[in-house]
Formats: sequence, C-alpha cells, structure tokens
Amino acid sequence: MIALAPKRQVVERWPQLPLAAWEPTYRTLHLWTQILGKTRLVLSPMQNHWWHAALYVSTRGLTTSPMPCGDRLIEIELDLIGHRLIATSEGATESFPLVAMSVADFYRQYVQLLRSIDVHVAIRTVPSEVADQTRFEDDRHHASYDADAAHRAWQALAQSARVLAVFRGRFLGKSSPVHFWWGGFDLACTRFSGRPAPVHPGGVPYIPDRVVREAYSHECASVGWWPGVGAGDVREPAVLEPAFYAYAAPQPPGYANAAIAPSAAYYHPTMFEWILPYEAVRTAADPDRTLLEFCESTYAAAATLGAWDRAALERG
Repeated sequence: MIALAPKRQVVERWPQLPLAAWEPTYRTLHLWTQILGKTRLVLSPMQNHWWHAALYVSTRGLTTSPMPCGDRLIEIELDLIGHRLIATSEGATESFPLVAMSVADFYRQYVQLLRSIDVHVAIRTVPSEVADQTRFEDDRHHASYDADAAHRAWQALAQSARVLAVFRGRFLGKSSPVHFWWGGFDLACTRFSGRPAPVHPGGVPYIPDRVVREAYSHECASVGWWPGVGAGDVREPAVLEPAFYAYAAPQPPGYANAAIAPSAAYYHPTMFEWILPYEAVRTAADPDRTLLEFCESTYAAAATLGAWDRAALERG
C-alpha cells in the first residue's frame, strides 16, 4: 500500500487584520519586540542607517537573527505560530510561553531566560517612538495577547516580506534588507540614489536627532507595511487600518501629485507618504502584482522626480 502524503492545511495567505480587533495585542506585542530589538542594538556591531538594530521576519515569527555575544552567537525569536519566546546559543535552547501578560512580566521572564544561557545585557528600558514612555519593568497596563491575531499579523508580515524581497532584487544600487523596525512596528525596504542627503532637521517625536540623521544621511525611497496607527502614535493623524506606505527623503517637488498605482493608493498630506490600504492588496485578484505596482510606481516617482541615475541603478 502506498502511503499518501498528508494534505497541506489550507490557510488564508493574506489574512484579515482590522486594527480595532487586535489593537490591545498589537500595543503589547510592539513593546515586546522593542525589548528584543534593543538587545540586538546593544550586541550587534554598528551598521549604516541602524541596520544592525532591525529584526527580521522568520518562518515562525520575528527573530533577531544570530547576534555576537562575546565569543558566541545567540538568537532570540518570537515564535508566533507556537507562541513562545525562544533563545538559542551553542545548542542550548530556553523558552517561555507567550500568553496574556504585562510588559513588566515579559521583561522579567526575558531577563531570567537570558541569564539561564549565560547572557547578560543591559538595555535602555524606555520605549522608542511611542508617546507612552513607561519603562518596560514598570509597564503593567499593556498586557494583552490574542494568539490568533498575533499569528495573523505574522502572516501579513511574511507575505509582505516575500513580495518586498522580489522588489528589492530588481535594484542594482544600495538597498536595505527587508527588515522589521521595532520602533514603529513596521516592515520596510529602502532604496538609495547613492548621493548624500541634506542634513535632516531632526525634531521627530521620541527619536533622538542623531538617530534620524544617521537613518536619512543619504537620499532614499522607502516602502513598507505597518498595522495602522491610532491614538497616541507618533504618526498621527491616524490611519486606522493596516496599510502599505511609501515615501521619499528628501521628497522631490511633484511627488505628492505623481501617478501612483493601484487606484486605491492615496497621498497623506500630513504624513507626507503614499498609503495603500492592506485590504486593497489582500482582496485583489493578484495581491503580489498589486503590491509590486505600488512599490514600483512610488519608487519611479521618487527616482524620476529626484533625478536619480535610473539606468545605472535598475536591473534591466
């Protein structure tokens, strides 16, 4: 008798993720990712534009990727399928379950877990890029965790990362990895013209000027995804739904009036970014093509209006 392979589970590749339905979990998970990200910031050697601090989408959630720790490598992952925090080093693995708990309790367990694999790292425990500046060890009001919503958030990130990787591969110039910024809880891929940019004026709420100036030291065009922003976010006025975004820094004249595809995209006049609702991609007949249209048209507007050397920067 020939054994039949088990059927693959049918999954919704681009799941629904309305902000209002999971915002308490999102707020808590955001701060958990900041704890991981600040660990990577301390342990990893400096890279241009703070790329050494970003997290990455993994096959199960979000990961620091391997980080140097003395003469060892360690890796920490938020597993959003099995719902565990996992730390590994030299074959040793320690973990604890991700359940509804306060940021303070998560931070306490996190520090204990790292100590169990002989990792001792001091991070700055004040959150970044959010209005609530309660230290992690004192934060007991963010304490929600809906496992299903967290899993769907990972699915949205994974699908977005997959398509952004295709977009990145079409560019010959300098470009960032497709990485996850824990400060804003957003996924991003950034292309660069190769030219220095004017010094950024700074003044971004809850971000030191030196951080912003390093991030935008060179002309760039960025595209990414985030779950939406509501009350208390840096990027108010709010976009109360998950969305893809695109911007140019510095923004060339005419960018706000460029022809951008698909038709669901719109320019946000106070965020100075192009916005494409995630729902428009998720429900499209071809989500990959729809998202790539947005990536390519927003980049083309930035590069053409900004007089980039497109012939030298693009792959045929």
